[in-house]
Amino acid sequence: MPTTIKVFVTGGTFDKEYNELNGNLFFKETHLHEMLQLGRSGLDLSIATLMMKDSLDFVEEDRKIIAVACMEAKEDKILITHGTDTMTLTASYLSKHCAGKTIVLTGAMVPYKFGSSDGLFNLGSALAFVQILTPGVYIAMNGKIFEADKVKKNTDKGEFEAL
Repeated sequence: MPTTIKVFVTGGTFDKEYNELNGNLFFKETHLHEMLQLGRSGLDLSIATLMMKDSLDFVEEDRKIIAVACMEAKEDKILITHGTDTMTLTASYLSKHCAGKTIVLTGAMVPYKFGSSDGLFNLGSALAFVQILTPGVYIAMNGKIFEADKVKKNTDKGEFEAL
């Protein structure tokens, strides 16, 4: 029987929509199900939305909610969709509070609904990584995998890189 992967949605650029009338980005609902269908995923996933927030608006209580959800999950392989701006902070928090699980965070630099998003590729990569990595907390972006506390977002290049 295949291993079920728990997926927690937290928002971020991954799930933002564009309001053509005022130019604002906003959250409506997750695009995860559509992305999985488009990618023809055959994985056994259990998906739950914890929040739909821009990660710049995260406070410690949000990270605690994510950590508690990870520890309470019966699954030991967990994928979290997350905004890239504070992804490293959440990964660091989880590495201190969620022992014994394999947790991979991923996101997108460009909203999925823009059509030129890196989100679909990042999602597929993260789903592959979470299945083969040893317990720990990781960030998966642009086909690369990084350990928590050993990665930073390079805002000049628009990519993550090892410390």
